[in-house]
Amino acid sequence: MPSKPRRRDLAAMLAPLMRRLIALETPVLAEHGVSMWGYAVLSALDESPVRSQAALAEAIGADKTRIIPTLDELQERGYIERVPDPADRRVRLLEITEAGRALKDSVQTEIQRGEERWLSALSPADRRAFLRALHEMTGVEDTP
Repeated sequence: MPSKPRRRDLAAMLAPLMRRLIALETPVLAEHGVSMWGYAVLSALDESPVRSQAALAEAIGADKTRIIPTLDELQERGYIERVPDPADRRVRLLEITEAGRALKDSVQTEIQRGEERWLSALSPADRRAFLRALHEMTGVEDTP
């Protein structure tokens, strides 16, 4: 007979956390008039300024056809530019504009302000360990 599990499944522990984080981010995104996908696009382009649509979609975990309306909206609002790839004129490269970077920075600042309130429940050592574990397990590096 198998032994009784000693802890809850990771998904069972992470799902409530993700719901709380999404609830924290949603009003900030709405206040700035950007969708979660739009913010993901701006964040990815800010980290790596020039990307093809396919590379961007892979970086943010989206289907490349799914993000077309998001890219269209961001371009119409002046947050990104699509420029021809000099190596392949059929390909459009995506670049974040200064307005897009300013929007992303503003949204990120507000989101992280809310996260700081949430993280303050942890001791400084637990907070460092939690963030270090997230970086290690997700493979996502912290950016300055």
